[in-house]
Amino acid sequence: MLISVQALRALAAWMVVGVHFMQLFFDFEAHNALEYLLADKGGIGVDIFFVISGFVIFLATADKALTPWRFMLMRVARIVPAYWFYTLLMIVLVATVPSVFPQEHLEPSYVLMSLLFIAAPSEPGVEVYPLLGVGWTLNFEMLFYALFSVALLARESYRLWVAATLLFLVCYIGPALGLVSGFYSNDIVLEFLMGIMLGMLYRRGWCQARPWLPVLGIVVALTAIYHGADIPRALEWGVPSAIIVISCVALEPWFQGSRFLKLLGDCSYSVYLIHVPVLAVGYFVAQWMEVDPYAMLLVCIVVIAVGAYASYHWLEKSTYRGLKRLLGVEDRAIISRQKY
Repeated sequence: MLISVQALRALAAWMVVGVHFMQLFFDFEAHNALEYLLADKGGIGVDIFFVISGFVIFLATADKALTPWRFMLMRVARIVPAYWFYTLLMIVLVATVPSVFPQEHLEPSYVLMSLLFIAAPSEPGVEVYPLLGVGWTLNFEMLFYALFSVALLARESYRLWVAATLLFLVCYIGPALGLVSGFYSNDIVLEFLMGIMLGMLYRRGWCQARPWLPVLGIVVALTAIYHGADIPRALEWGVPSAIIVISCVALEPWFQGSRFLKLLGDCSYSVYLIHVPVLAVGYFVAQWMEVDPYAMLLVCIVVIAVGAYASYHWLEKSTYRGLKRLLGVEDRAIISRQKY
C-alpha cells in the first residue's frame, strides 16, 4: 500500500470523527474556526475514502487472475467481520443502555438489513441509516464491490467503462424504475469512478511530478473545499478529493518509510467503525458528570485510538486470515502489504 494513501485514509477517518463530535456534542453549532471546519467540511473524509477505494481496488486487481466470486469473497472477508462485530456491539449497547441511544431501535428486520448492507429507513419515512450509523457508506462500498466484480470479466482497459455503465444502471435507472432504493441515486457513487481513473493514470506512470505541482494541487483543492459551491457533491467535494489523492500519490517519495503513517492507515477502518459508540457513550458521560466537552473529546480520542489499534491487530487481521483459510482462497491482490 502506498504510504501516502495510508496517511490519507487515516486523515479521512479522523475527519469523520471530528464531524460526529460536533454533531453529538454541539449539534453542529460551531463556536470557532476549527469547529466550523469540522462541522461544515469534515464530511469530505467520506469522499476521500470513496476515491481511495476506487483507486486501490483498481490497482489491486490489475494484472491479477481474479474471478468475480473470488474477489467478492476476499472483500467480504476483509470488510464484514469488523463491521458485524461493531454492529453487534451497538445492539448490546442499545439493549442495555437505551438512554444513550434514544433514537435507535432493534426491530429484527432493521437489524438484519443493517448487517446485510441493505439500505433501509432507520425509522419509517426517516433517513436511511443502518444501526451502526457509519455503515451507510459501507452500503455504497459493497455495491461498488459487487459491480466492480462484474467488471473484472472485461479487459483491464474496459473496466472503468463497465463499472460506470453498471453504476449508471443501478444507481440512476434502477431507482427511476422502482427497482432499487433511491438511497443509491446519490451522486457520491461517481467518486469510485474517479478513483478508478486515478488508478489508470498511476498505472501509466502519469502521477510523477516535481513537488511544487502536487502541493499546488492540494492548495487549490483545499481552497475549493473551503469556499464551496451550490453544485452536486461529486463536483463540490468529489473532484477536490480526487485532486488531493492524486497529489499525495505524486508526493509518495516524501511519505515512504514511515511506519507510523502506515500504522495509522491500517487502523483507519477500525477508527471509522469504533468512534460512533465511543463518542455516544462519551457524550452521555459528559452530560451526566458535567465534564467539559473538549476534555471528554481527549478521552474519546485515546479510547478510539487504543481501541482501533487493538481492533486492527486482533479483530481485523485475525478474522481476515482465518476466513481466507476457511474459504480456501489465497489473496495475493488485496492485503495490507500489497504493492499498491
